[in-house]
Amino acid sequence: MLEASDGPAAIRHGPQAWPKEAQVEWRPVLYVIASGAAPARELPALITALTDVWDTCVITTPEGSRFFDSSRVAELTGHPVRTSFKDPDAADVLPPAQAFAAAPATFNTINKWAAGISDTLALGLLNEATGLGLPIVTVPWPNVALARHPAFGRSISTLRGCGIRVIFDPGRLPDDDHPGQAEFPWDELRAELARMRTALADGGQAPA
Repeated sequence: MLEASDGPAAIRHGPQAWPKEAQVEWRPVLYVIASGAAPARELPALITALTDVWDTCVITTPEGSRFFDSSRVAELTGHPVRTSFKDPDAADVLPPAQAFAAAPATFNTINKWAAGISDTLALGLLNEATGLGLPIVTVPWPNVALARHPAFGRSISTLRGCGIRVIFDPGRLPDDDHPGQAEFPWDELRAELARMRTALADGGQAPA
């Protein structure tokens, strides 16, 4: 399975606790890939909600690391937060991934990912996971203007064509003309992760 080896080379307004009946001993490894957007500030709450059902590791883009306390997230997950490529001779510090959640995913992350660009650790891992056909869910989070850019629409279509579950509602994105409308879809993300978790427990990958 894929691991962070640098190859090839939340709540009505945030996460809630998982139901007790979903808590089991076996925890598949989930890589949460966070880009530099405001919802990344809520990652500690999401991680807390996932702890009983996923062994969660957090990898960020260079900008993503500015939005939360990496030490706090490392304490919650039991794994260091990765941002940059490691030395080729260094040991891997994260377990192999079995599923991915790219959330929030910025305009740059979505477009580079769809184009197969791996100029950061986060993108390299997402591109490898796409090639391997691992279960992936993403929540794109551009502002309204960037979401209307034609390249963005093509990128979303490309990722969906690769079997990636894309949670995207243009009506809930940040908009300078309507500053109060932005609402990150934490509930939908949690529901999709629960579906992916069930599929893995049943011995298969989550259906697209």
